[in-house]
Amino acid sequence: MTLDPVHFDGITDLVRRVSHDIDEDEHRDQAVRAWNAYFDPLYRDGEEVLTPLSDRRRYAVDITAAGDQPAQFDTVHGLDSGTVNPRTFKNGLVLDIAQAAMGVCPSDTDTHRARTVITTVHPTDDSVAISTTDDWQKQDEGYWRGQIFEAPRVERDETAVVHGLALYLAESEHALEHADRVGDLLVLDGPLYPKIIANWLDQARPLSDLPLEDPLVQSVIGNYVDLVERFVDRGVPLAGFVKNVQSRGIVATLSEKTNAPWTDDAAFFTQLLERRDGRDRNTDDLTYTNWFVSRTGYDREFSTLGDRLSLDLDLDPASYEVAFFVVYDPRTDVLFKAELPRAFAENDDCRERVTNHVLAEVAREVGPPEAIGKADELARIGMQEKTELVGALEDTLDTDCRSTYDDERWG
Repeated sequence: MTLDPVHFDGITDLVRRVSHDIDEDEHRDQAVRAWNAYFDPLYRDGEEVLTPLSDRRRYAVDITAAGDQPAQFDTVHGLDSGTVNPRTFKNGLVLDIAQAAMGVCPSDTDTHRARTVITTVHPTDDSVAISTTDDWQKQDEGYWRGQIFEAPRVERDETAVVHGLALYLAESEHALEHADRVGDLLVLDGPLYPKIIANWLDQARPLSDLPLEDPLVQSVIGNYVDLVERFVDRGVPLAGFVKNVQSRGIVATLSEKTNAPWTDDAAFFTQLLERRDGRDRNTDDLTYTNWFVSRTGYDREFSTLGDRLSLDLDLDPASYEVAFFVVYDPRTDVLFKAELPRAFAENDDCRERVTNHVLAEVAREVGPPEAIGKADELARIGMQEKTELVGALEDTLDTDCRSTYDDERWG
């Protein structure tokens, strides 16, 4: 115990020095006014950046009723990728390892057993040789496959590069390899596209150059384009489920039109969808929006307005655009986002089935859909496994993992 009661009192006294007249009810009213004034559609610099696919509306559904509705899809596959997190070694190597897996409802042992593992390595010493090959190394009777890639050389951002590439390569390669197993619906744990990599476009050089110039980074982006094309060709919906909505594209657009007191898009939609009876939050219903086509933030780069990525497209460019709706769970005060390629979202029946599936799963699971939860469990690399794996890597590389004081303090 490091804080005594007197310390708590001192801290709250300090915070009282923050003078404010913040009224959360007023913020909710502002969200409603912005919704009514700007979202049908939302413009930025004369361009439609958020377009309703149906009537612009907010909805509420009884949580029990949502959870009790019949299944919309006979089988649902979820896909996730977990990493050991970037590790820096004393010989100058920086690497990360990602493992991707699919979870299925109802369960399928063969699908759950399959793994795709990617190791990305960033050497700082030119004498280091990395033996890369186009062939997959296979184990476990072919259920496990792995590859190693040399990450593009950068300064300062080595950990970000090895992490992003490992994560997205494992996920996209596993999805493409096992796409034909999916008969009804595939849900990615996260957005439809590798937005962390798209975010590099706005960072300092050389990171900003990678999506435009580096073949490995471009191949990762191309994998997600291929994934959309593959599922559109098969007529099987591909969705993304975003658990932590961190985008700011909508709020940034609103801030040019009106006072926008929200820190990000999640804060805006939460105040738009939260309902209260006096001071108490109404927890009987899930609340959600209609679907929108999004060209805000990094969705823009995968839309018809995008002009910074050279995407090799086989379909009408509008087919790749991101469509989404958001759902708010008052039991946990958490907002989720579901995404579809526009090619699927423009189909009224597909859009309704995915909406009902997401609502039912959130109602029952009090969180992400069950297939996503299964994939997360399968792909996750636990703390003990990470520790043992790092030890094995130290032996293999004949060097030590570089430790920091925080590693010693926190483990």
